[in-house]
Amino acid sequence: MKRFEGKTVVVTGGGGGIGGAACRRFAAEGARVAVLDLSLDAAQQVTAQIVAQGGTALALHGDITVRADVNDAIAQIEAKLGPVDVLVNNAGWDVFKPFTKTTPVEWERLIAINLVGALHLHHAVLPGMVERKRGSIVNIASDAARVGSSGEAVYAACKGGLVAFSKTIAREHARHGITVNVVCPGPTDTALFADYKEGAGNPEKLLEAFQRAIPLGRIGQPDDLPGAIAFFASDDARYITGQVLSVSGGLTMAG
Repeated sequence: MKRFEGKTVVVTGGGGGIGGAACRRFAAEGARVAVLDLSLDAAQQVTAQIVAQGGTALALHGDITVRADVNDAIAQIEAKLGPVDVLVNNAGWDVFKPFTKTTPVEWERLIAINLVGALHLHHAVLPGMVERKRGSIVNIASDAARVGSSGEAVYAACKGGLVAFSKTIAREHARHGITVNVVCPGPTDTALFADYKEGAGNPEKLLEAFQRAIPLGRIGQPDDLPGAIAFFASDDARYITGQVLSVSGGLTMAG
């Protein structure tokens, strides 16, 4: 039997690189996957890929910074796919510049997408998980939360907040049979990383520097992440909660 047979999994930012890879992995392991993304086109592309492989998926447009959008999305998911068993908070956004060059408007958007959006999703799905006495939540943070990252001060602050929030929710809901864990990607070849390279002014030099610094010798790929995400969401991790795992090729070796 596949690990997620009969389970409903929600992935925010499911139309992107890491999100799409996670959606395809969950579907391949039997899950009914809700692909939630600000871009409906991107969500539909991932959904089409899953369906073409014989899986079950639902594409949804939603802005996670708007609570009404989140409530509507969860209602649609539960009506069409069933109660949420697994939530993966993956959606994110960044702006790459020194903190003193950023603006309060940018801070507000960064906080809304990278922290408040995840709070909305937790608040929407946790009551049902509590009632059913089961559920898994996997929050995608960043190694920027663990060690800092030049040019990503507010993003790092949001992801650090998400790590602390996850540990607290893990403590609050352990008695309800709910696990909450965090996966921290290192530099990964996604659209967000492409923006980061451009912001550096010399993309190729930055890429070479990362490759030299990463013990495994390469930038991560989106398909490097789903194994860790699916593990935390599975029954294999039923006795693991409140933990943080870096998937960074060894760039970050945090205790």
